[in-house]
Amino acid sequence: MRALYISLISEFYKSRKTLAFWAAILLPVIICGLISFGFYQDAEKIIANHYPPMILWAKYSGTALGVMGFLIMPFYILFMAFSVNNIEHKNDTWKMLFTQPLNKFSIYASKYLYAVFLIFTCLFLFASLTYSFGHLLQVLVPKFNFNQYNPSNILINSYAKLFLASLGILSLQFILSLLWSDFLKPMGIGFVGTIMGIITANVGWKYAYLNPYSLPALALKITRVKKGSDPLDFAIFTDEIWTSLIYALVLFIIGYFIVTKKSIK
Repeated sequence: MRALYISLISEFYKSRKTLAFWAAILLPVIICGLISFGFYQDAEKIIANHYPPMILWAKYSGTALGVMGFLIMPFYILFMAFSVNNIEHKNDTWKMLFTQPLNKFSIYASKYLYAVFLIFTCLFLFASLTYSFGHLLQVLVPKFNFNQYNPSNILINSYAKLFLASLGILSLQFILSLLWSDFLKPMGIGFVGTIMGIITANVGWKYAYLNPYSLPALALKITRVKKGSDPLDFAIFTDEIWTSLIYALVLFIIGYFIVTKKSIK
């Protein structure tokens, strides 16, 4: 555990100035801020619709979830997975990394867990800022009824589901970024896979859940709140989540063998 901790700290110091690190913080701030500004600007129109508190929260939080899950999150994972391993590719430090007095598994696992941590941080900030900015809107526009419903459970469940659904893409892109040091191959494959994933998820193909790139879109599609329904009444561990976790476990093991072979070149 000490070796894993040291390796994780090392990953943080190596990447704390990279775009992948700061994007995990800035994306939630920018997107949630823009959505909140849009709600503030259109306050009169929104109030005129007389939405119940639950539906108002669903529309507000659903906007951020839709933008993040269908568009931003998949592409952020592609870039972030490449960035975490590109530090070693760019400086040609794989050999040096494995000459440290730390076991190979801890070094490899720390890179993967750090990538998982960045995704978690990004989604945690999305959920937290959605909740905080919603209540800020209530202060700025007292006629809103955000304060009449507590969205904590649906935010936690929705973003937890999106987080779990993203692990399949991360694990696959993590392997691709281990295999190739150039930018175009892993990003190109990831870009095509993401487009195909969004399409197969939206057309309702029954085997779409087998495509890791379609899993975040499927998770959000099932999570959507319908008018008059209970927003908490949806299963978290559905087919696409189990598929994502299986992909993550299998590809994590494969990636370990790939990186140990790479270290002896």
